[in-house]
Amino acid sequence: MTRIAIVEREKCNKKKCALECIKFCPVNRTSDEKCVSIDEETGKAKIIEALCTGCGICIRKCPRQAIQIINLPDELETDLVHRYGRNGFKLYRLPKPKPGKVLGLIGQNGAGKSTSINILAGQLKPNLGQWEDSPDWPAIIETFKGSELQNYFEAMQNDELKTVIKPQEISKLPKYAKGVVKDLITKVDERGIAEEMKALLNLETFWDRKISVLSGGELQRVAIAATIVKDADVYLFDEPSSFLDVKERMNMAKAIRTLIKENKYIINVEHDLVVCDAISDLISMYYGAPGAYGIVSHPRGVRDGINVFLDGFIPDENMRFRDYSITFSRTPGPVSRTTSHKQILVYGSFIKDYNGFRLVTKGGTLHQGEVIGIIGPNGIGKTTFAKVLAGDEEATKGEVILSFGDEEGTAGNLKEEEETEKKRKGIKIAHKPQYITIDFDGTVEAFFLSINRTLLADAWTRAEIIRPLDIEPLLSRNINDLSGGELQKIAIAGTLAQPCEMYLLDEPSAFLDSEMRLVVAKVIQRIVRSTARAAFVIDHDLMFIDYLSDSLMVFQGNPGEYGEAGQPVDLRSGMNRFLKQVDITFRRDKISGRPRVNKKSSRLDRAQREIGEFYYVPSTLEKD
Repeated sequence: MTRIAIVEREKCNKKKCALECIKFCPVNRTSDEKCVSIDEETGKAKIIEALCTGCGICIRKCPRQAIQIINLPDELETDLVHRYGRNGFKLYRLPKPKPGKVLGLIGQNGAGKSTSINILAGQLKPNLGQWEDSPDWPAIIETFKGSELQNYFEAMQNDELKTVIKPQEISKLPKYAKGVVKDLITKVDERGIAEEMKALLNLETFWDRKISVLSGGELQRVAIAATIVKDADVYLFDEPSSFLDVKERMNMAKAIRTLIKENKYIINVEHDLVVCDAISDLISMYYGAPGAYGIVSHPRGVRDGINVFLDGFIPDENMRFRDYSITFSRTPGPVSRTTSHKQILVYGSFIKDYNGFRLVTKGGTLHQGEVIGIIGPNGIGKTTFAKVLAGDEEATKGEVILSFGDEEGTAGNLKEEEETEKKRKGIKIAHKPQYITIDFDGTVEAFFLSINRTLLADAWTRAEIIRPLDIEPLLSRNINDLSGGELQKIAIAGTLAQPCEMYLLDEPSAFLDSEMRLVVAKVIQRIVRSTARAAFVIDHDLMFIDYLSDSLMVFQGNPGEYGEAGQPVDLRSGMNRFLKQVDITFRRDKISGRPRVNKKSSRLDRAQREIGEFYYVPSTLEKD
C-alpha cells in the first residue's frame, strides 16, 4: 500500500492555526523523527510520507482542512507520471492519442486534465514523481517504452511534432490579438482554409469586427478557427464548447473533425457529454481525488467510454470511482403540465427593447415543484428575460405581473400602449446571473455568513446544498482565489439557500465538469420539489437540461435583432420545436438512455424527421 500526503498550500496558513498537525501527530510525540513539520522555504506544513502511519489525526485536527492522507495500491506507483513537489498533486498515467482519431478527455476538475494537456503540448516536462531531481528525456521515454507515447515523445524531442493548443481561458484573447477577426484568421492561416472555417463556424456576422468587442461565444469561435487553420501535428482543444449555443457546438464538432483526414493527433477536453460524443472517437476518463491525485483510464471507444463513465465502474481495471450510476429517461415526463402540480406563479407578457434588439415574451405560469428549462441560440434574449423577471431590467412595454397563481392561472396580456407595470406582490426571486462577479474580499465561509448568519448552521442547507456540491473544502479559501468552476458552485449554493418562491439560474453548468453538472441538476431538482418552489434554468448543455427539466421554454428569432419567448410546454413539444430549428435529431443509447446525435441523413435521422420526433425516439423505430 502506497500512502500519499497532500497539503493544500492555499489553505495551509500557520498564522491562522495552533499547529495542531504537528502537536497531535503520534509519530512526532513518540519518535525523534518528525513526520509533520513546517517547511522553512514555504512556511507550509510538510509531511514525510515514509513516516506517516495513516492514523488521520492531522486531518481531523487541522482547522483549515488543508491535509489529505490517501492510501493507494503499490502497483499504481509504476504508472506515476508527474508530481507537483512535496505533498503535491500526483498524476498517474497519460492519455494515449492516436493519429487520425479524436481523443476525448472527461472527468472531474482537478484530476489532472490540464496537466496532461501541458505535458502532451510540450509545455511541462513529466518528472515521474522525482520532483527533487527530475529525470532527463531518455529516461522518461524509456518509461513509456512499448506504448504509443514512446513514439510520441521521441518525435517531440526530435522536433518532429508541432503542437498547437486552444486554451481554456479565451477571455484573454483580446490582450494578445489586436485588430479585426478577418486579419487574425488570415494571418495565422497556414493551411489555406480560412474561408472554409469562416463558413463552418459562422464567422461572417463578425468577420470585420474588432476582437476587443466580441462576446464570449464569438471569441470562442475565433479561438477555435485560429487553432484549426494552423498547420500542426498535434491539436489540443481545452473546453471548446464553453459560451457556445447548441448549434454552434455542433458546428464546432464538425470543424474539429475536419482534422481527422489529415491524420493528425487531436485531443479534446470536454464537459458537455453530448458534444464529446459527437466529436470523439476514443475516450479517456479521469478519476481520483481532485487536488490530491488523478488517474487516467485506458482509452475506450466513445460510446462504451461515456457509458462506463456514467456507470461509475471501469470493468477492465476493476475500479469503481463513483458509488452510483447515472441513467436517463428514454421518454418525457407527463404530457400535461397542469394536471400534476398546482399553479403557484403567473408572469405576464412584455416587450423589451435593447440596443436595436427586441424581445417579445408571452405570459405563462409556473407550477409547484416545477423546473422549466430555457433553451435557444445565443443573442436571442434568454438572459434579458431573466433580468426583467428578476427586476434587474425594466420592460419597455406591457405588464410584468408576478403573482401567486389561482385556479385558472391566467397570465397577463400584452398591452402595447401601456407603460411597464411590475407587481411583485410579496414574491421573492433568487437570481444567479450568467456572469459571476462576487464583490467580496474574504473567505467563502464569511461570504455565506454575509448572506445569512445562520446559513451554514442550518442542517438542512448543509445536507441538501453544501455537501452535495462539495463546498465544505472551499469554506476556508479566499473567494478571490477560486477557479471559475468553484465560483459557479458558490453562486449556485448562495442562490438555492435563499428563501424565495422562484429561482432564476442562468447557465449554472458553465465551468463545471460533466459529473458536477449532473450533481447540480439533481440538487436543483430536489430543492425545487422538496420546497414546492419553481425554477427557470437557462443552459446550452442539452443533457443537463434533459436531466433536470419538467418542461421547456423555447426562444426563437434572429439573434441580435429579434427574439420571441414561447410559453412553457411539455418536454417532447419543446425539444421537437427547438431541435427542428437547429436541424439536429437525437437517438437514445440502449444502455444508459443518454441522448446521442444522429448522423445527418442516417436511417434513424430520416425516420425521425418524417414523424416529427427529433429527441424522443419511438420504440417502433428503435426495434427496426
